[in-house]
Amino acid sequence: MAMTDRQTVASTIDPAVRSMPKKSKPASKKRLLFAIQGGAGVLPEENADGVSVASKVIDWLGSDIARYILGAMSIGSVLLVWYLATKYRLDFYMRFENIPTPGDVWDKVREVNRSAKFIMNVGISLRRVLIGFFLAGVVGVFFGILIGRYRIFRALTMPALEVLRPIPAIAWVPMAIMLWPSNEVSIVFITFLGAFFPILLNTIHGVEEIDEVLFRAARSLGTRERDLIFSVVIPGALQHIFTGLAVGMGVAWVSLIAAEMISGQFGIGYFTWEAYSLISYAEIALGMITIGVLGLICSKAIQICSKLATPWIGAAGGAKK
Repeated sequence: MAMTDRQTVASTIDPAVRSMPKKSKPASKKRLLFAIQGGAGVLPEENADGVSVASKVIDWLGSDIARYILGAMSIGSVLLVWYLATKYRLDFYMRFENIPTPGDVWDKVREVNRSAKFIMNVGISLRRVLIGFFLAGVVGVFFGILIGRYRIFRALTMPALEVLRPIPAIAWVPMAIMLWPSNEVSIVFITFLGAFFPILLNTIHGVEEIDEVLFRAARSLGTRERDLIFSVVIPGALQHIFTGLAVGMGVAWVSLIAAEMISGQFGIGYFTWEAYSLISYAEIALGMITIGVLGLICSKAIQICSKLATPWIGAAGGAKK
């Protein structure tokens, strides 16, 4: 009789009520438990309608258009702070009385573009930094592979290099002027020194980080030492090499500008120092911004080359969050 009564009550319940899903834990708790258990991706119970707003925002932030928007916001915030500080002449330990406004610098941009002098200085600096950086890249990667691969070569060269490495590139200016026949070559040499050591050290570290299993596997297949360098060592150290190139490019620009300010007669560093001597504050800011933009372009070029040369890194590491 009791069983019949329960069946009668169950039959009177609205089918829609009976079809309602059981109460589940909050989505945040389910996600936490799912993550702790080693899950990845979308929860088994979750469909397209159950995706949270936070997940959509995170996915959008990983898109290309979001990166461009955030980058524009970053630069815009700097320009806004610069404009407000110079407009109201703020004086909170940092003094902005003599700092030009963004409008003053923009007017100077239009003024210098009327003559070829500014473009010529930019071209000379680019030529110097590219020559010095190219030489540093070739020599730094070459010596880095040999030092990282062969202990005898490391014992012969690293002590002398470690003595020279702490010497700032700018300290080489007087010696470079005496060593080389012209200021042009001495400035390229100083730029070379600035980029050489970051490239060298990162290449050595990249070679040392290669798994020994790869070498044993290559030798078991009868690979010669020369083929081992090109098939195992260089691809295995390539990510570290590009890291060294990126760091070396930044140091190369620092070294170049310092050398041009001290001993140069042309170049964007000389242009900036000459503006300081003539008390042309807008030109000083223009020179600094130009250096930053050129450095950014060079760094982005290295990043693009890195992605093209090492496509397996992104595939193995997954998408960056």
